[in-house]
Amino acid sequence: MVGNEWINGYLEAILDSGAATVAEDHHHHHHRPAAAAASPKKKRGGHHFDPGHFNPTKYFVEEVVSGVDEHDLHRTWIMVVATRDSRERSARLENMCWRIWHLARKKKQMEWEDFQRKEKHRWEQEQGRKDATEDLPEDFSEGGRGDTIGEMVQCETPRIKLQRNLSDNLQVWSDENKGKRLYIVLISLHGLVRGENMELGRDSDTGGQVKYVVELARALSMMPGVYRVDLFTRQISSPEVDWSYGEPTEMLASGSYEGDGTGESAGAYIIRIPCGPRNKYLRKELLWPHIPEFVDGSLAHILNMSRVLGEQIGGGCPVWPYVIHGHYADAGDSAALLSGALNVPMVLTGHSLGRNKLEQLIKQGRQSKEDINATYKIVRRIEAEELSLDAAELVITSTKQEIEEQWGLYDGFNVKLEKVLRARNRKGVDCHGRHMPRMVVIPPGMDFSNVVVQEDTAEADGDLVGDGEQMAMPSIISDVMRFFTNPHKPMILALSRPDPKKNITTLVRAFGESRPLRELANLTLIMGNRDDIDEMSSGNASVLTTVLKLIDKYDLYGLVAYPKHHRQSDVPEIYRLAAKTKGVFINPALVEPFGLTLIEAAAHGLPMVATKNGGPVDIHQALNNGLLVDPHDQRAIADALLKLLADKNLWHECRKNGWRNIHLFSWPEHCRTYLTRVAACRIRHPQWQTDTPTGDMVIEESLGDSLKDVQESSLMLSIDGEKYSISSLRDKETEKGEPEVQDQVKHILNKIKRQIPEAKDADNSERQPDNSANSVNKYPLIRKRQKLFVIAIDSYNDQGGPDKRVLEVIQEVFKVVRSDSEMSKNSGFALSTAMPISETLELMKSGNIQAKDFDALICSSGSEMYYPGSQQCSEEDGKFCADPDFAKHIEYRWGHDGVKRTIEKLMNFQDGQGGNRSENSSRVVELDLRSTNDHCVSFLIKDPTKAKRVDDLRQKLRMRGLRCHLMYCRNSKRLQVIPLLASRSQALRYLFVRWGLNIANMYIIAGEKGDTDHEELLSGSHKTVIMKGIVAKGSEELLRKAGSYQREDTVPRESPLIVYTSNGLKSEEIMKALKEASKAASGM
Repeated sequence: MVGNEWINGYLEAILDSGAATVAEDHHHHHHRPAAAAASPKKKRGGHHFDPGHFNPTKYFVEEVVSGVDEHDLHRTWIMVVATRDSRERSARLENMCWRIWHLARKKKQMEWEDFQRKEKHRWEQEQGRKDATEDLPEDFSEGGRGDTIGEMVQCETPRIKLQRNLSDNLQVWSDENKGKRLYIVLISLHGLVRGENMELGRDSDTGGQVKYVVELARALSMMPGVYRVDLFTRQISSPEVDWSYGEPTEMLASGSYEGDGTGESAGAYIIRIPCGPRNKYLRKELLWPHIPEFVDGSLAHILNMSRVLGEQIGGGCPVWPYVIHGHYADAGDSAALLSGALNVPMVLTGHSLGRNKLEQLIKQGRQSKEDINATYKIVRRIEAEELSLDAAELVITSTKQEIEEQWGLYDGFNVKLEKVLRARNRKGVDCHGRHMPRMVVIPPGMDFSNVVVQEDTAEADGDLVGDGEQMAMPSIISDVMRFFTNPHKPMILALSRPDPKKNITTLVRAFGESRPLRELANLTLIMGNRDDIDEMSSGNASVLTTVLKLIDKYDLYGLVAYPKHHRQSDVPEIYRLAAKTKGVFINPALVEPFGLTLIEAAAHGLPMVATKNGGPVDIHQALNNGLLVDPHDQRAIADALLKLLADKNLWHECRKNGWRNIHLFSWPEHCRTYLTRVAACRIRHPQWQTDTPTGDMVIEESLGDSLKDVQESSLMLSIDGEKYSISSLRDKETEKGEPEVQDQVKHILNKIKRQIPEAKDADNSERQPDNSANSVNKYPLIRKRQKLFVIAIDSYNDQGGPDKRVLEVIQEVFKVVRSDSEMSKNSGFALSTAMPISETLELMKSGNIQAKDFDALICSSGSEMYYPGSQQCSEEDGKFCADPDFAKHIEYRWGHDGVKRTIEKLMNFQDGQGGNRSENSSRVVELDLRSTNDHCVSFLIKDPTKAKRVDDLRQKLRMRGLRCHLMYCRNSKRLQVIPLLASRSQALRYLFVRWGLNIANMYIIAGEKGDTDHEELLSGSHKTVIMKGIVAKGSEELLRKAGSYQREDTVPRESPLIVYTSNGLKSEEIMKALKEASKAASGM
C-alpha cells in the first residue's frame, strides 16, 4: 500500500509467527489490559469474535491492509522491530493487531455514516428539484438542442470543440471591443501574492493558484477593451515574510495599447488590503472572521478607483467594475459581498472544493468530521462556496469532471434543474425567482513566451550540451545528470510534490519491475524542495522514504535522479532536457483536478502519459499527444511508457500534435473565451435617479491605505477628509512640478473649496432646528455626514414587540454623542431593526423621539431604507416612502411569491410537499401581513420548537433554486426572508456606495445577543460597541444545527475594533467604549 511499507513488514511478521505464536499469545492474554482483552469479544456483523478462533493474519489481509494509514502505528511498529525479547515482541504485535482492528472498525463506521449522509443529501436534492419544477408550469426540462451542462459537447477537433463551447450565439471577443475600456477586479485572498519571484510551494497556501491569478491579471490587461485589472489580496506586514507583501500596490503590467488616449491608471495591479492582525501572516483557515474587514477595504478602493477612472475615461461618470471574480472559497465569499454591495456581476473559480476534500478525508478514516472541521474549518469553507454559488453569474471550471463530480455535490447547483431554468430563460419564461449559476469550462492559460518550438529534425543522440555551451549549462541540469550512469538515455520526467495522492511510488515500482524500461530510459523525479526529510510533513516524508527504499530494493542507482532543490525558473530547463533526450512526461496522480504540468510539458515538445482520472482526459482530447492509463495499474504505466519511448514515429507524432494544438491553452485564448462568457452575463452596475447630485458630495474621510503613495504606480491622488488641509495640498503642488500632477491637485483643490461652505452649513445644521418637524431637505443629510452612529439593539419582549430598553439606548447614545463637540461634528444617526417602518415609528413616538433625529432608518432586517426629513423619502401626505434606488438595488434574483409558497410548505408540512399534515396538527408559521412588504416576507412563528434552523432552511431553499437571505428575529417570534443582496450589514455598505459615507467611520452599537443576522453586523472595518446586559434573549438558538460552523468563524475572537461596555446602561460607559474604539482604529 502506498506510503505504508511498514504494513508489509508487519504482515510478514504475523505470517512468520505462525499459529503456534498466535496460540502462545492467546495463552498470555490475561496479561493484556482489560480493554484489550475485551475487544475481541465484541460483535461484528452478527458474529462473536472469540480469542481462540480469531485469525489475525486473515483479518489483517481482508480488512486492514487496504484501509489503514496511521503514522502513530508506524512508530509503534519501529519499536516492535527493535524488541529482541520474543514474548514481549509477540505481545506488542497482538496489541497492534487490536489497535488496527479498532481503527478499521472506526473507519467502516465513518464510511457508513458518510454513505447515509450522501444518500440523504442526494434524496433531498432530487426532492428539491421536483418541488421546484412543480412550481414551474411549462416543462422545458430537455432544454435546447445541444444544451449540455457547461456546453461541453465533445467534438471531432479542438477548434470545433471551442466553437461549440461558444455556440449560444455569443459574439467572440475581438479587437472590435477595443473602445470598451473595462475595469475588472480579481480577488485571491490567501497566501503570498506578488508579481515577481513568487515563493511557490513555501506553504500550502502559496501554490499554483497564486501563479494562475497573477498571470490571469497580466493577460487580461493586455486584451483589447480592458483598461485596468486589479488583483486584490491581503496586505501582510509581518517579519515572517518579505517586505514586498506589505506594499499597498504593485504594478504587474502597463496598458497594452499605445496612442489610444489611455490614462495613468491603465494596466494590471496587485492591490493589498489590510485585514485582521497587521503583523501576522495567517493561514487561510484563520482568515474567515476577517473577510468583512477585507470587503470593506476593497470597497473603499473600488469606489475611489471608479471616480479616478471616471475622470480619465468615463467623462466624469464613475467607471464601475465590469465583473468581480473570486478565486477559491474565501475570495468567493468576499466577491459575493462586494458584488452585492455594488450590484455588479460576480464570477467564481473554485480551484479546489471543500465538499470534495471532506469526502476524501472521511474516506481516509483517520479523523472524524468534527476533527476535520476543527483543523480545516471545512464547514465554514463549504458555506462560503454555497454563498458564492448564490451570488455568481458564472462559474469557471477547468474540466467537465469538476462540474459533474464536484460542483454536483453542492446544494446550490443541480445539473437537471440548471438545464430547466436555462431553457426557460432562453424562451423568456418566468422562473419565479429561481436561479442556478452557469457553469462553463475554460482551461487555465499558460505563458509560452519562454518556449521555443524546434523543428523535428533528426537530432543526434550525442552530447546533451553543445560545443561552447558547457559553461552556460544551468545548474539544475548538472544536478540531474550527476545521478545517471548514462545520461544520454531518454528521460522519463515526473514533476510534483511528494504527496501520496501524486502516486509517485507506483511509478517507481513500475519502473523498477520493468527490465526493458530500465534498460531503455532514465527516471527523473522532481519532488519539490527539501533540506531534511525528518523536517517535512509526515505524508511527504513517508512518500520520500518509500521512494528511497524502492530505489534500493530494485537497485536503481544510476537510473533515477531525485535532486533536493530547484527554482521555479529551472522548470523550463528540465522540460527542455527531457525533450532533448526524446523522453516522456508522466503524471500518474490518483486524481488530477486539471494538470498544468501536462500543458507545460507539451509546450516544450514532450509527449505525455497521464492518469485517466480528472482533467488529463480533457487535455488529451484537446492535444492528442500521449496516452492515458489507470494510475493503480503499474503494468499499464510501464507499457504506456515503453510504447512511447520505443516507437519513435509515435513519439514524433505526439510531439507534433502537442505543438499544433497547444495554442488552445494560451493566455490570449483563455482571456478571449473568458471575456466572451463574461459579456454574456447580465451586466449591471449602481444606477441612481438622475436628479441626485453626486459632484458636491463630501469627500470620504478615508479611501483606503492601498491608494497612498502610488502616483508612480499610475493611481490617482486620494484625499483623506479628516487629515487634508489646503496648505498641505499646496505644498504637494509645489513639490511636484509636472503639469499633469498640478492639474490633478488644482482640480481637487477646487472641489474642496466648493465644499467648504457646504460643510460649514452642514456643521451648523447640527445645532440649528434642522430636525424640526417642519424642516424638509431635498436630499438626505447623510450625504454630508463624516461619521454615523448605527443603533442595532435587538431587544424584544416575549411577544416579539420592542422592549423599552431600545428607547433607553437610543436616548443615551444621543446624549453621549451630542455632549462631545469633536464626536458630534458632522455626525449622524441610523437605526437598524427587524421591525417594519410602521412599528419603528410607533416605537419612537412612544419615547418622544423624532424620526428626523435619524439620518437613516434601516427596517425589515435590511430590506428597506428610509431617510427621514428628506423629500426623496416623503410622500405628499407626510408618510415615509422607502428609498426607490435601494429597492432596485436589492431586486436581483428576488422571487417574492416563490419564496412565500416554498417557506410555507417547508415549515408547515413534514415532508415539505404540502401533503403530509394531519388536520389536528398546528401550523408552525403563518404569514405576518403587517410586517410583509415587497422585499420582505415575514412569518409569525407559532411553534418555535418545530422551527427549522436557518442553515437547514437555507439548504432546502438552495436545492429549489431560491437564493435569498433569511433570519429569525424579534426573540424568535418572526422568520423574515429578504432578497439575496439585502441585509442589515449590506445596507451599511449601500450607504457607503450611495452617499460616500465610509464604513470605517461608522459605529455600530449592538447587544451581546440579537437576531440571527446579529453576527454579520459585528465584524468589518467599522467600530463595534457591544453593550452587555441590554438584550436578555436573542434568536441565536435557531441559527445553526449541530455540526455547523461556529461564531468564531464569522466574528474575530479578538479585534481592536470590537469593544464592550460593562453591564448596564450608563452614559460614561458608552463614551468610554466609543473613544476606546476610535483610539484603537487610529492605531491600526
